[in-house]
Amino acid sequence: MGVINEVDREKGVEAEESFKKWLNKHDIPYLYIQQDIGTFSPALKKYFGAGRPDFMILVHSLGFIMVDVKYKELTLKYKNFTLDYNALTKHLSLERNFKLPVWYVLSNKVSNYNTWYWIPVSKALERGKIISSQAGNKFVALIPEEFIQVAVYESLDKLFSEYFLRGLRKGRII
Repeated sequence: MGVINEVDREKGVEAEESFKKWLNKHDIPYLYIQQDIGTFSPALKKYFGAGRPDFMILVHSLGFIMVDVKYKELTLKYKNFTLDYNALTKHLSLERNFKLPVWYVLSNKVSNYNTWYWIPVSKALERGKIISSQAGNKFVALIPEEFIQVAVYESLDKLFSEYFLRGLRKGRII
């Protein structure tokens, strides 16, 4: 993963704070995962690398899901979202090795954080197009339709009903 500049870091913090507000508004229980390097065991570094999910959301009767919140705007030229390929593969490793569902949740200031774009990491790699930058960094490009969109006034009910309905339409859970 590349070095994050100060502006991008601030945007990420703002997105996480807005997501916390959304969780609190809908009375969704969660644990915020502190991102300081000393807050997790060195043995987990091989699974998390430089980053890790930001939240553990507790879902009544199901358990929990890990969520990595990202500040992302649609690219101007292609009208898609891009996710860092290396970070995605590390999150997929976490999901597969520990049987922990990991999701990306994207939003931005342009939308005033009124829409949250949700996607499981496994689906992001399955459905996204892998692209390389001129600097050699790899990204996964995804169109907004690949995400489950949850409006600020909607709760996790929308996420899970859409998730299961999409799976049923395809004869499987996505």
